[in-house]
Amino acid sequence: MSSYIDVVHPERHAPYLDIPDDVVDYLHYLDFVKLRSPRTVNGYYLDLRGFFRYMMQRWQRVADDTPPEEIDLTGITTADIRTITKHDIFDFLDHARSADNGPKARARKLSALKGFFNYMCTQVNRLPANPTENISLGSPARALPKYLTRDEAVTLLSNIQSDFYERDYCILTLFLNCGMRLAELVTIDMGDFRDDTIRIVGKGSKERLVYLNDASLDALQRYKKVRTSLPNLVDRDALFVSKRTGKRLSARRIEQIVARCLQSAGLSGRGFSPHKLRHTAATLMYQGGVDMLALKEILGHENVSTTQIYTHINREQLKKAVAASPLATQKYVEQKPSAPDAPDPHDGEDSPDGSESR
Repeated sequence: MSSYIDVVHPERHAPYLDIPDDVVDYLHYLDFVKLRSPRTVNGYYLDLRGFFRYMMQRWQRVADDTPPEEIDLTGITTADIRTITKHDIFDFLDHARSADNGPKARARKLSALKGFFNYMCTQVNRLPANPTENISLGSPARALPKYLTRDEAVTLLSNIQSDFYERDYCILTLFLNCGMRLAELVTIDMGDFRDDTIRIVGKGSKERLVYLNDASLDALQRYKKVRTSLPNLVDRDALFVSKRTGKRLSARRIEQIVARCLQSAGLSGRGFSPHKLRHTAATLMYQGGVDMLALKEILGHENVSTTQIYTHINREQLKKAVAASPLATQKYVEQKPSAPDAPDPHDGEDSPDGSESR
């Protein structure tokens, strides 16, 4: 998936050269007026580009077998966009479903379209009607986050095989202890540390301070000591750099490092990723008794409702614990017939003095 974001300078992006002018104007509106983060704007860019590639085929301006990256969108005009109907939107969403886009992906695409067409109608008055009006896919079900257990996390840290052990151990330690996102870890600079805290720039360019525990501080100290001895250090501000080039590691490279470490620990093939390590950190902290509001601040969530997903994990564990009882599968035992007993004279009857039996 292409992106215009510069890993080293995530606040910058290259000019948009492959989308309609109206979409360029909208993305600039998101960037400079609404002050959306570069990654948020990039998400809109990708979804809107995909929609207009679909429309080019629907308008029969390109052959059906044309590779998506070869479809030229720069000739799409405002007049073309005015012809888009609600039926086109529904067909695009159906096309997205047939292309194995899940409910969350389709909801995101619809959100991008709603934002764009609302801008065209209300902000710049280029369209007489909004084709996405009153279209709703409902709220997609929120899946429980996948995470490593404490023992699995220890196994991961204990089985790292790397030619730059101190760096890779530090990467995994920060993921598992601080709960940061991949994009946040990539952009950490040497100057982001103060005593036992780290400054993290999260979604929407919002900053937060996260305290570092003893394991994180120890891993950082060991890595920094080795880092200073690199003979070809190019990106001196970057915390995590390549041993070979001395440049800041990319997000993709860190994903590869995590995947390799999972494999050496026997944990590959189970859907774990850097983001699942973030879930692991959050889950283990919550299970350890961390307050929900404190966890919200650590993770950089805007609303506590997002953080509350980890309470569901705990409920699932309680449910599994009860299900694990050896009597959980015990079948109902029918009452066995027996000889009638002599009736209890006080069973459900009043006592001779008129008071209820006890």
